[in-house]
Amino acid sequence: MNFIPLPSSHVDAAIIDLDGTMVDTLGDFSEALNRMLRDLGLHAIDANAIESMVGKGSEHLLRSVLQHVLAHVEPKQRAIQTEALYPDAWASYQRHYLAINGQYAAVYPGVAEGLAALRASGLRLACLTNKPTAFALPLLEAKGLRGVFTHVFGGDAFERKKPDPLPLVKTCEALGTAPARTLMVGDSSNDAQAARAAGCPVVLVTYGYNHGQPVRAVDADGFVDSLGELLSN
Repeated sequence: MNFIPLPSSHVDAAIIDLDGTMVDTLGDFSEALNRMLRDLGLHAIDANAIESMVGKGSEHLLRSVLQHVLAHVEPKQRAIQTEALYPDAWASYQRHYLAINGQYAAVYPGVAEGLAALRASGLRLACLTNKPTAFALPLLEAKGLRGVFTHVFGGDAFERKKPDPLPLVKTCEALGTAPARTLMVGDSSNDAQAARAAGCPVVLVTYGYNHGQPVRAVDADGFVDSLGELLSN
């Protein structure tokens, strides 16, 4: 199903995901993670393998990467080794990601224009991502996207992350809008599940990351090839 653009009178605000929706950050993930793995004396991981792990927060990403590179280890020992390595892995990843944040990433075509059109229509905008806030804010600044958002909430802003509905409910509260009149725009089942549970309409972009699964198989209100397709005149 394609998305029929919403007249701006039907919504008061939009919540926009970051990784895979506004910015292609796979290059950043790959560079930071492989620097981390070198620090730990482990072999590198291919970017294609990383892509399916993105979207559920940095903690999940790091554990998934460690389990992937330890795939040759017996499962029980793999779990033990993953947890033993995790503290050093987290410290290393934080350091490397902050050092290269945005350098290997690119804004998707149509994002800047789409955000400008949403703002021009009178909608309040918030960025809601599972990425840590300390990573999200500098990335948005570096890519010239920070100024359009009233609020930016990372994965550490609330007690739970997407696909739990809590971050969307709290973001709607911050925006002062009802969930039913707040559009969620994302790229994965995490965004769609959270929106459904929170009572928000949801549209997914056809590019980005969806845990290695076809995005059009996700239960959403529609799909767009560009953020510029979201609103009708």
